[in-house]
Amino acid sequence: MRRTYYSKMDNNVVSIELKGVVPTSNGCAIFLSSAHKTFVIYVDQGIGEAIQRAVNGERLERPMTHDLMLSLLDGLGAEVERVIINHVEEGTFFARLIVSMENELGHKILEIDARPSDSLVLALSSSKPIYAASTVIDSVDDMTEILEKILKQED
Repeated sequence: MRRTYYSKMDNNVVSIELKGVVPTSNGCAIFLSSAHKTFVIYVDQGIGEAIQRAVNGERLERPMTHDLMLSLLDGLGAEVERVIINHVEEGTFFARLIVSMENELGHKILEIDARPSDSLVLALSSSKPIYAASTVIDSVDDMTEILEKILKQED
């Protein structure tokens, strides 16, 4: 059974940005930062590599699933507007992918339940903003010092 998290969107969001993709023994740690706090989302290696390719603006010879999704949106006259990481529960993050579409009937906004990892790839690939609900920022541990240590080790 597929579990989805539907919630009324928290309008109190803060802008976040990707600070690093760090390989781990089980995949990758994705470091995201607001103005005051850095937090981490753990993803599998394939998604971590897709996020890093999106950051680097790299395209593979054949389209990957995220490329296909963006091509489908484009073909339908829709585009990613923004991503909001809207909830965290027992270490599992949830996100909403906000898509806009313009057609003969007018302008439509879709809010789609999505994994944060997939949403990050789509937002980064299309240069769209990423946000987190303030409640998420308030509930996660601050990983700023750990990221700084990792970055110093890489230098």
